[in-house]
Amino acid sequence: MAKTSKTTGAEPPREAVIAAFMALLAEKPLREIGLAEIAEKAGLSLAALRQAFGSKFEIIAAFVKDIDTAVLEGIDADLKDQPVKEKLFDLLMRRLDLLGPHKAAVAALARAARQDGALAMGLNRLAVRSHQWMLAAAGVETGGPGGALKAQGMAAIFARVVRVWLDDDDPALARTMKALDEGLARAGRAAQTLDTVERLTAPLRSLFCAPRSFCPSRGRDERRETRPGSWRGDDFRDPHVTPV
Repeated sequence: MAKTSKTTGAEPPREAVIAAFMALLAEKPLREIGLAEIAEKAGLSLAALRQAFGSKFEIIAAFVKDIDTAVLEGIDADLKDQPVKEKLFDLLMRRLDLLGPHKAAVAALARAARQDGALAMGLNRLAVRSHQWMLAAAGVETGGPGGALKAQGMAAIFARVVRVWLDDDDPALARTMKALDEGLARAGRAAQTLDTVERLTAPLRSLFCAPRSFCPSRGRDERRETRPGSWRGDDFRDPHVTPV
């Protein structure tokens, strides 16, 4: 059988690749990082890299999944009976703590997303998925259209917090915590409005939208103009959303 790895190594290929990729991303723009370079940095053959990941985006997705998992594993049991806002604040500050060692790489990824619309859309999908898990950990229902809007809104809010965090050199992260607190307060008001709208319109949706195939979808512009809640429309579709 052909050898697929240049290492006998203690570190599994998956973890080695993620570490190598994030180290390279901290040093140079995403577009300048090649697959062969990642393999070399990880101490793997190109074949072993291909076996572990299909693309650079898959490596990013794996990194995000690892951050999600680490946040969820560190849930503070003492916060079980606290308000949702307090739970989310704790979860998202822990997320930033975990991202701390990768701050330069996160900044590079944010710059790349501003220059590449397809990448930005992909990162947004990762961000929404991550924040569905964060909301679930805080006890927030994430099912249905309302849940999807909540996750998208949280992703946009956290992206704004990340932009503050990237420029926050204070070890206490006072500016970052202030931005997160304000964002969560705004999210809470919008979520209450959204829940109310869903509850009041449920009978109508049940009456007029069953079966679903008889309810044509509205256009994208109409959906954007009629989103409920106190967020502005661009709060739900932030072009600079990061997945972290």
